[in-house]
Amino acid sequence: MADEALVLDRPLPVGSKGRLSSGWWGMVALIATEASLFSYLFFSYYYLAAQAHAPWPPDGAPSLKISIPGTVLLILGSITMAWGEHGIRRGRSGRLVAGIVATLVVGIVFLALQGIEWHAKGKNAASDLYDSLYFTITGFHMAHVAVGLVMLAVLGVWTALGYFGQRRHSAVSIGVIYWHFVTVVWLFVFFTFYVMPYLTR
Repeated sequence: MADEALVLDRPLPVGSKGRLSSGWWGMVALIATEASLFSYLFFSYYYLAAQAHAPWPPDGAPSLKISIPGTVLLILGSITMAWGEHGIRRGRSGRLVAGIVATLVVGIVFLALQGIEWHAKGKNAASDLYDSLYFTITGFHMAHVAVGLVMLAVLGVWTALGYFGQRRHSAVSIGVIYWHFVTVVWLFVFFTFYVMPYLTR
């Protein structure tokens, strides 16, 4: 009984942190899988672009009026999430909440801008080969952004409930890794669909 009482008096373990966390390795594996998917899609784009006999893109280089602000927003979102994570590492949960809220706003505006651009194109994935690749790749990316927003919203609620602190915040770090991945993928999308046409025309 004395031994049991001694065990009960001990504080609960904080749990694994950082790269010792099984969730961290799980997220790395997920990102590796998703990165492979996007790599295959980008390979398809560049391969078919190299084989195309007609102008590529068919309608000429796209406008940058929406894509540049969207790119700036996603980069800003990664900065705000890194800022929030840095805050929780110092025990500042309010700073993490602020970072998450700012990133949620940025992500929602990004999705809205992408929706506006989709609508402005006046085409769909069945219009031609280029549009099939465009809507498939940007659509996959938008789906990943939406998943990231749900993830961040849950982390925001958990933070507000006091689940995280200076010693226990592995879930936050894992969520930040995913959001950075979403940003990096968009940089490849931006370069492929919006920058390359201006470099190759």
